[in-house]
Amino acid sequence: MSNDTNVRVQIAQFLAQLLQHQGSLASRLPGMLNRVEERDRALFQEICYGTFRYHPQLVALTKELLRKPFREDDADINALLLSALYQLRHLSVAPHAVINESVEGAKQMGKVWAAKLLNAVLRRYQREKEQLEIYVSRSDAGQWNHPDWMVAKLKHNWPDQWQDVLKANDLSPPMCLRVNRTHTDRDAYLTHLKSAGIDARAGAFSDDAIYLTAPCPVDRLPGFFDGWASVQDEAAQLAGPLLGAKPGERVLDACAAPGGKLCHLLELNDDLDIDALELEPKRAPRIEENLERLGQRAALTIGDAAERDWWNGQPYDRILVDAPCSATGVIRRNPDIKVLRRNEDLLGLASTQLAILNNLWGMLKPSGTLLYATCSIFTQENERVVERFLKENADASELKIDAPWGIERPVGRQLFPQPNGHDGFYYACLTRTEEA
Repeated sequence: MSNDTNVRVQIAQFLAQLLQHQGSLASRLPGMLNRVEERDRALFQEICYGTFRYHPQLVALTKELLRKPFREDDADINALLLSALYQLRHLSVAPHAVINESVEGAKQMGKVWAAKLLNAVLRRYQREKEQLEIYVSRSDAGQWNHPDWMVAKLKHNWPDQWQDVLKANDLSPPMCLRVNRTHTDRDAYLTHLKSAGIDARAGAFSDDAIYLTAPCPVDRLPGFFDGWASVQDEAAQLAGPLLGAKPGERVLDACAAPGGKLCHLLELNDDLDIDALELEPKRAPRIEENLERLGQRAALTIGDAAERDWWNGQPYDRILVDAPCSATGVIRRNPDIKVLRRNEDLLGLASTQLAILNNLWGMLKPSGTLLYATCSIFTQENERVVERFLKENADASELKIDAPWGIERPVGRQLFPQPNGHDGFYYACLTRTEEA
């Protein structure tokens, strides 16, 4: 019984839990990696992310390879098969090693019958893979490697862009930094990176953005633990300048975790009276860690942005609403979204987004500014939510965003994920009339 086989059993059991909607990669993988031997962590992470990234195609393959799907209590064997197919298709691992270790893994799980099945199915894939891949590519899910509902909705929402979005979603995301201008500037930090042997380039749209040619551990980044830079996508960095907070203003970051936009607001202007609101108590420590590393302060409150029990009655000059959403603009960073997110989720998300807007609007001063943001690429969560809000609130009007990024929509601007560039994002800027 090799350690390699053990780690593949661990992977299969972990994947089975996530495939049954027991958490997400972002929430559970870091803790899981701490329980894996250090030498196996890179492989563990690679197989987990890869299995989810190619899940629609892998499932389509299993439909060709199996006479009938596995039962629910054999979710671990299903995950073992999916992860093995991912390795055969995408990793430079000897096929016989993948097959043998999958067979041994099934035995370790106490399912000898599955060992025989996996051996037969995986060997058949090796023999017939060219023909099987052709079969798979004939379906939308197989060709585009996304769930059918997602492909259909993207076609409907974005008839001119949907193919580029789907292709970008399957690329590895670039590592983007935000330079902390209270410590240094972008040109100087690029020089520091070059001296450290890290190849990088300036971002196109955020004055603080830097893209690394290849990802690297944060402990290699000059001054990272002294607050010189943070890891944050360039599209997310647009929020601070768009909100446009001025010295002395009272500001609310309504959905603050993990704190990237909050810290950027303070880096842009440290003379702000800023409140940070977060719904999930378990996410609050991350906000506090980021504030401490960057040498910033904010009043952090645990509360629901759709409720008022946390508010002291003092109105705000500026409100940032980074609303909970499907996160379909960051699928390349969170590929399990392809599995965990469902079409019917969008209706509930849109309802929550509208409830948050309506609740916070009464906390905004006359002539104040509210910035609505999501990392979604679906109009149902973006412009359609804001359009409905504007219709229902006579004292609300749009402030047009004139920018060189994204595309203008009836309300707001939409960004799509770009190869070697920013993630998918949506922004709309609203103001409250004096008559309020």
